[in-house]
Amino acid sequence: MKSIKIFAPATVANLSCGFDILGCCLDTVGDEMVITLTSEPGVKITRIDGANLPMETHKNVAGVAVQALLAAYGNDVGVEIEIYKKIKAGSGIGSSAASSAGAVWAVNHLLDQPFTVHELIKFAMEGEKLASGNAHADNVAPALSGGFTLVRSYNPLDVIKLHTPKDLVMTVIHPQIEVKTSDSRSVIRHNVKLRQAIQQWGNVGGLVAGLFTEDYALIGRSLEDVIIEPMRSILIPEFKAVKDAAIAKGALGCGISGSGPSIFALNKGMETANAVAEAICKVYDKTGLDFDIHVSKINDHGIKIINE
Repeated sequence: MKSIKIFAPATVANLSCGFDILGCCLDTVGDEMVITLTSEPGVKITRIDGANLPMETHKNVAGVAVQALLAAYGNDVGVEIEIYKKIKAGSGIGSSAASSAGAVWAVNHLLDQPFTVHELIKFAMEGEKLASGNAHADNVAPALSGGFTLVRSYNPLDVIKLHTPKDLVMTVIHPQIEVKTSDSRSVIRHNVKLRQAIQQWGNVGGLVAGLFTEDYALIGRSLEDVIIEPMRSILIPEFKAVKDAAIAKGALGCGISGSGPSIFALNKGMETANAVAEAICKVYDKTGLDFDIHVSKINDHGIKIINE
């Protein structure tokens, strides 16, 4: 039997202006998984710690993603999956994506990498489809590629890795309430005004340009969401107060992480990121709600091996 233990990182998706197309990978927050190849064909979930998730393969995002990979691989391979969840389900920082991406990455490694990262994204998207009803790639792509990623097209799938300025640090606050991705999607209107679309397109272009040129002011100006945030922010307690506090302490920008309820603030430098963390903690201290706070550099490599 061949076995590998990996770190599957959390991710921040959308990045305000890039609904379903932009995401980035965190460095200090993530799950651990142990993936083992066995002689008995089929995919089994043998252990889950830290979360009450389905053990049945067809109901588990990691199991479904690996099944998609093995169907493309074409050989009878046995896989056992252990999941040690550190990212809470429904947190908005890519819990399902970490499991889906981590599992296919590890199996691909154990099979001597028959698939490219681009192909692995497609398999991991099957897990996201199970989790939310929508096969989106804005979390699994940065988890697999590292850094910032842009989904230029879904049909056909075209994912581009963007440049990561070294001074960017993410602060994330996770209120201990659950906002399911499916519920968060249900509040979104499917029609937008042309002037809003134009403004959003400009912000996406500005953010991509700002990342490649390391223009931190441009990055900050581009972290603006005029379409999704006004609808989703009502689901998150004290969202505006957190955003105002983060900006006041020097954050480049602040918005909803994925489908929420986590809120991200992107900062230049660790000092600012820690000051922002302190400020937004003070906002939530007054609510009586439990919360987690994360300060993390951007992980430019994605999933990594802990041991094998």
